[in-house]
Amino acid sequence: MGKLRVAIILDEHMVDRIDRLVRQHVYPNRSRAIEEAVEEKLARLNRRRLTRECSKLDPTFEKALAEDALPEDLSI
Repeated sequence: MGKLRVAIILDEHMVDRIDRLVRQHVYPNRSRAIEEAVEEKLARLNRRRLTRECSKLDPTFEKALAEDALPEDLSI
């Protein structure tokens, strides 16, 4: 997938912190630092959504459903 240029406005203090990480060679440039931060945040939001959806499941029902799907004889 290609990359697109996006203009954003950040607090000066935040840019200073990002620049410090670039100078310390934690990131090769500002863009990569911001890209990784956004990726991490999106992944965290996705995990939170999955956790929220899983909390809606009924453990007793899910266990019964799983057991019904298993064959009676599991010996190989």
